[in-house]
Amino acid sequence: MTSLFRHLRHFIYALLFACAAAPSMSLERVTFEVTGSDQDLKDALSAASLVQAAKRDGMSAPRDLISAALADYGRLLGALYAQGHYSGVIQIQIDGTEAASLPLLNVPDRIGTISIRVDPGPQFRFGQTRLAPLPPTTKLPTSFATGQPARAGAIREAVDVAVSDWRDLGYAKTNPAAQKIVADHRAQTLSADVTLNTGPKLRFGTLKQTTSSAVRSDRINKIAGLPTGDVFSPNTLETVAKRLRRTGAFSSVALKEADQLSANDTLDIELSVADQAPRRFGFGAEVSSLEGLNISGFWMHRNIFGGAERLRFDAEVNQINSGGNAIDYKVSGRLEIPASFGPDTTGFIFGELEHLDEPLFTSDTATVNLGATWFASDRLEVEAGLGLLVSETTDNIGTRQFTLLTLPISATWDQRDVPLNPVNGYYIEADVTPFVGLDGTASGARLHLDARGYRGIGANENVVLAGRFQLGSVAGAGNTAVHPDFLFSSGGGDTVRGQPYQSLDVDLGGGVQIGGRSFIGVSTEVRTDITDKIGAVAFADAGYIGAESFFDGSGAWHSGAGLGLRYETGIGPIRFDVAAPVSSDTSAGVQIYIGIGQAF
Repeated sequence: MTSLFRHLRHFIYALLFACAAAPSMSLERVTFEVTGSDQDLKDALSAASLVQAAKRDGMSAPRDLISAALADYGRLLGALYAQGHYSGVIQIQIDGTEAASLPLLNVPDRIGTISIRVDPGPQFRFGQTRLAPLPPTTKLPTSFATGQPARAGAIREAVDVAVSDWRDLGYAKTNPAAQKIVADHRAQTLSADVTLNTGPKLRFGTLKQTTSSAVRSDRINKIAGLPTGDVFSPNTLETVAKRLRRTGAFSSVALKEADQLSANDTLDIELSVADQAPRRFGFGAEVSSLEGLNISGFWMHRNIFGGAERLRFDAEVNQINSGGNAIDYKVSGRLEIPASFGPDTTGFIFGELEHLDEPLFTSDTATVNLGATWFASDRLEVEAGLGLLVSETTDNIGTRQFTLLTLPISATWDQRDVPLNPVNGYYIEADVTPFVGLDGTASGARLHLDARGYRGIGANENVVLAGRFQLGSVAGAGNTAVHPDFLFSSGGGDTVRGQPYQSLDVDLGGGVQIGGRSFIGVSTEVRTDITDKIGAVAFADAGYIGAESFFDGSGAWHSGAGLGLRYETGIGPIRFDVAAPVSSDTSAGVQIYIGIGQAF
């Protein structure tokens, strides 16, 4: 055993000596020099260098370093051309030897120093510039003109503009047919002459599906709505793709123009899709100190009948542990059928059962609606339907039965940059619901407007000014003849924070209180970032409720204000608001609101 330990000790000593004697593989130094004072050019060259990246990443293998150095000749030359330098000199030395002259079959065991020197030479300017033919309305970039710095990117940008304009006119196969680029080193100018081949003006052919899908091909074609026979347009292709994505049935949609033209100068379009998972579910929660806990959830099935239909069930339970009000609950279902009346419409069937136990009334209501949504643009949606509402309600007036035929019409115009946490833009939702009483109850119409605006200020737009204006009216029927859920109240997280939920209403005298026929709500917020994840908010809200159909000042106002914190989660901020009453009689004190997403 003693002999074994002695041999083992000798082996360890020998191994340590060998490691100490072995040469280091690490790259000791990289020098990078650029002649001149153009810092932007220096930064661009440094960013293009693979040797610089290798040094930062701790790369030490000689063969890898030599490969990076050899690639840098082309990369640095490209960076010089991009800045308009066409007579530059590039030197890359590895331990004193030019990298281009190193024998590739005899790689050194170790590389200690790599030296890069670049003399960019003068910046060339454009001499003669020509790009033809051009559409009559094309305006080439000002960077592609005689006397401007001859950056290579300016030529590409000009060609891209011209090709794009020709494609917009139906010439889908426009491409550069010939080019003549001449550098005059004596005059330090670069002349560029590019000729385009537009090909024939094309019309859309057929949509050819290249991948399989659980959605039937006939339904895909109907939803896509490719206008076969119409003049080719890139915007139309984008519209076709958006129609398919809008169904939610596909995780990806890609359209590709066929390489070869079909008969009569038509261009077929190849479609590849990947199906989305058919089922999805989700949930949400919001809590306030007075309204209690509100929870919601949904279950959705995409492509339930093979035609990209979407079936969704929603359930809500509100005012859990609210202290003053009983629990509200609602369950609803909606079936959507895309391309019901054309590619930009979606038909729907909607049903809902709801129990409300509000401060002013209780009701049990069943609703059925048939209708359609028209997607007028990416930002504008219009929805109309025909509905039947059956309800039993109890309030200060007594227990009543309502059977109403409704015609709900709504429009939503969404110009927000980020819907869950907007910085700039606006959002407008307007709806009007005419209703006809079928059992002797009154007829009339309910109108509601919700307008929101956002403006980011500051260098990084880290301060957001947000405002909201709500307007409501019930016309054609008196307060006591309208279904209580059609009337308006103010107070709570969606109207005036700091005021108790639905605390502002209309007093008819004799202890009879009821919702109002007119409503105005105003909210303002100042949102600012504290860190990347945490933000602070200061807000003030005000609300008006009146017995009249339209504002005449005879009603009452109340208001509230407070402060809040936001924590960004990536899917929307978690909201924590603390608010107190500012005006009107209330003894509820400070209110707390917690939820997901901004208050508006």
